[in-house]
Amino acid sequence: MDGFRDEPLGYLLHRVTAALRAEVAATVLEPAELAAPEYLCLRMLSQAPKSNAQLAREAQVSPQAMNKVVRQLQDRGLVTRPATVPSGRSLPAKLTRAGRATLARLDPQVAEAEDRVLAALDDHDRRELRRLLVAAFPR
Repeated sequence: MDGFRDEPLGYLLHRVTAALRAEVAATVLEPAELAAPEYLCLRMLSQAPKSNAQLAREAQVSPQAMNKVVRQLQDRGLVTRPATVPSGRSLPAKLTRAGRATLARLDPQVAEAEDRVLAALDDHDRRELRRLLVAAFPR
């Protein structure tokens, strides 16, 4: 690992992200008939209800793109949004029971896909990688 500092961090993170995304998409999301942005939206909503604008900012996509994702999830019964709100214009989306069940079913499969991608690392190193990423990017 003498040359590890020669590789830009952004490039290394891109490689990890690309490998994870491909493995998760092929082995978990495609069989579940979900796209990566839909899974990401479900994960974000598992933390708390969020407006379309909040989801778009967090996912770093346009509000229009996120609106399409939320509508697709609504059509599948995984997400719900109120028709109206008492004040303001924000219609916060939240997971339905089916959305929570979908995440509960998929999350262990996603973890297995992550383990396959990071197979060159032992369990301790995988935990350390997670710890470092959480420390660098807390919520």
